[in-house]
Amino acid sequence: MAIFVDENTRVIYQGITGSQGKYYAGLNKAYGTKVVGGTNPKKAGTDVDGVPVFANVAAAVEATGANATCIFIPAPGVRDAVIEAAEGGVDLIVCVTEGVPAHDEAWFFNKLQRDFPNTRLLGPNCPGIISPGKCNIGITAGHIAKAAVPGAKNVGIVSRSGTLTYQALYELKAQGIGVTTCVGIGGDPVPGTSFIDCLAAFEADVETHAVMLIGEIGGSAEEEAAEFIKTEMTKPISAYIAGQTAPAGKKMGHAGAIVSGGKGTAAAKMEALLAAGVKVGANPTEAGELMVEIVSSL
Repeated sequence: MAIFVDENTRVIYQGITGSQGKYYAGLNKAYGTKVVGGTNPKKAGTDVDGVPVFANVAAAVEATGANATCIFIPAPGVRDAVIEAAEGGVDLIVCVTEGVPAHDEAWFFNKLQRDFPNTRLLGPNCPGIISPGKCNIGITAGHIAKAAVPGAKNVGIVSRSGTLTYQALYELKAQGIGVTTCVGIGGDPVPGTSFIDCLAAFEADVETHAVMLIGEIGGSAEEEAAEFIKTEMTKPISAYIAGQTAPAGKKMGHAGAIVSGGKGTAAAKMEALLAAGVKVGANPTEAGELMVEIVSSL
């Protein structure tokens, strides 16, 4: 199985007529993802390389049966795009866009929690999600991921970092380890989906036998994940925390990656994860090697 997306997921692209939306919708479609439509209110009735364009998400869902959307809308329009998607009836919203104002993120996060509790948001500022061999939504290169093998010991990945998501997929593929789903939750201060959301889903997935977690400095998401792992996870986990040499008070890469007031340090996160029984690598490659050890012992 996979979590959140599979071979039956039907995806539309908000912003499909823009250069980035068109490019990645095409790549995802070529991968085998069911890309069934896109939106642009000014270009409804046209198509992009054979993919029909609709005026809005509701019209696209009605015509195509889409249950997921990928947002390639510039940051100022993301707030409206997220709510349009939720009101349009999709179950999953993947927002790749970076630079979304934090107050917008907080507003639509709470709006979804209150009014659309069954709608899942990934991101903003995330690479998306891939269930290798089944569905790829976002900007992850599909060829670096090995599909889960029935009867084998497969791994789930959850990451705050986009680039390290790709490295984790590559490290596991190089070792012949299949991945059920790889979820990029994004590095902004208010992500729509948390580590805990993904860990709980992987724990419930019978084809996921172990989990790789990739975190980074800033916030408390990794410490919260560690507490969840202590009490709720039975599956083994390897991890890597990026930003181990980052100076306090300086934002590193993502908007949420900042050590402030002595909190959010890599050392504290690593300590919390180690205390929860997680095998923590000093670098991404070591985290991959630890996962190889875990899989070989299962």
